[in-house]
Amino acid sequence: MTFRENANIGSGRARGGGGGGGLAVGGGIGALLLALVVLLLGGDPGAILGGGQQTESQAENVDLAQCQTGADANARVDCRMKATMLSLEDYWAETYPKAKPTEAILFSGAVSTQCGQATSQVGPFYCPLDQKIYLDTSFFDQLEGQLGADGGNFSQMYVLAHEYGHHIQNYTGALQSSQQDPKGPESGAVRVELQADCFAGAWAGNAATTKDPDGNTLLEPLTEEDVNSAISAASAVGDDSIQEKMQGQVTPHNWTHGSAEQRVGWFMKGYKTGDANQCNTLQAASVDDF
Repeated sequence: MTFRENANIGSGRARGGGGGGGLAVGGGIGALLLALVVLLLGGDPGAILGGGQQTESQAENVDLAQCQTGADANARVDCRMKATMLSLEDYWAETYPKAKPTEAILFSGAVSTQCGQATSQVGPFYCPLDQKIYLDTSFFDQLEGQLGADGGNFSQMYVLAHEYGHHIQNYTGALQSSQQDPKGPESGAVRVELQADCFAGAWAGNAATTKDPDGNTLLEPLTEEDVNSAISAASAVGDDSIQEKMQGQVTPHNWTHGSAEQRVGWFMKGYKTGDANQCNTLQAASVDDF
């Protein structure tokens, strides 16, 4: 998906660094590498997140001051995240105005959050305690190189849209289902993750109508290539896809995010309907009912 070159992205809610400390909670689209193995094999990802221990942050600030136009977003991944946040905020302000805007903290190395100390070993995640999204953009290299996504721009934007979906769930109350029923093929955790995928799809279906602060459209319409790029990312982070790569077998009783087919299916339901109200994963008789 391409940003209009003259779009004003200067007010996008993304910045470098981070701060705080406290209780560690689970991640968003999925903890990468070691944390993925721990989580999917039934362990505690909090141990990878730092468990709330106060350790010195090794974060390197990411400078987003130069990210001012759509041309910057098309050229640089960090600027792309800033611009995507602007589009997501515009969409959700209209769709679910009860939720205050969140922001994305882009970091390199490690970062301190109110959910604990996170490193680059952990994939993108949302912290409900400080209501912020945390992302080391080096994740996208691993998403492509190790997990098999196509590396397209929209696969990256899908990841951020998924995390923004968790922020909305924090307001609707849906996020609690993930903690109350943490794993299994029909678990609350899986239903929460699939709803976030569907929310990402609903935003994608409306993204070309979102506007910058000057009232101009931010994005060009999605192409088939864009949609396929998001599908490649959603499929790559399916529990079955990850388990097959990491442990050579699929164990549904440990699922926390849903299968590749389910993640793609719910994303596409959101995209095709363009309606976040259709993302009823928590009420669906089965997570396969997309």
